[in-house]
Amino acid sequence: MAESTLYDRLGEYDGIRAVVDVFYEKLQDDEELGPFFEDADLEKLRETQTDFLCDAAEGPETYDAEPVREAHLHVPFSPSHIHRAIELLYETLDESGVSDEDADKIVEAIAAYEDELLASPSNDE
Repeated sequence: MAESTLYDRLGEYDGIRAVVDVFYEKLQDDEELGPFFEDADLEKLRETQTDFLCDAAEGPETYDAEPVREAHLHVPFSPSHIHRAIELLYETLDESGVSDEDADKIVEAIAAYEDELLASPSNDE
């Protein structure tokens, strides 16, 4: 029998979407991060984040939205914001029964984009 993929272990699209939904609820409710989402199209964000994680988990969905850097240029994130979001993501993954090893893989996929998430128009290359 073939070894299951991260995508399979996360419950495929529906399981990943469930994690994303809870994660975005936590982001919205967070005192520090919530203001970033007040005027956001949350359904679009949830869809693109789900596709991103499905893609990162080697599922059939692909992330074909705007590049991460361009999508976040207007958002004044600081490193502490990124670290707080990662804390909330780990919390969500733990509550969803995701193993520590798989949670690390998911966070690593997102953390690889930290520079892009922190970019601003003033540090354009």
